[in-house]
Amino acid sequence: MNAFVCAGAGFLLAVLWFDLMFDVQTLPGGAGVLPERTLSSIAGYYRRVTTDARPMNRLVAAAMLATAGLLIAEIAVAEYAAWVGWVSLALTLAAVGLAALHTVPSAVRLGGRTGSLEHQSELARSICRDHLLCFAAIAVVLVVQLAGT
Repeated sequence: MNAFVCAGAGFLLAVLWFDLMFDVQTLPGGAGVLPERTLSSIAGYYRRVTTDARPMNRLVAAAMLATAGLLIAEIAVAEYAAWVGWVSLALTLAAVGLAALHTVPSAVRLGGRTGSLEHQSELARSICRDHLLCFAAIAVVLVVQLAGT
């Protein structure tokens, strides 16, 4: 079971890494409106991965659900210390919940280039913050899974 959880977490980390390659464009310069070139780059990426990539974009959601399901099974089987499964599940559910409730809807809106440039800039920055949090959470899941088994 652990190998499959690690594979799911590794896949999610890879997806987050690709997202962050675009998101980091929001980091220099602080607040305010991002340059059009930056917004266009980030928005174009999110349009491709959230809207234009159907049905392949469903793979990420499937990996999230599968990883959470495998963690529940890992807890039920009780092959490892209980804290390994529970910490991993809590962090995974936190990252998946943030993605489902905030990150993906924000990415869809940004990909559609709706709203003012100020609003689009804030969406891009909030997506970057979300992805940094999710990356940290899933990286910890991977470390806990590898160290605790």
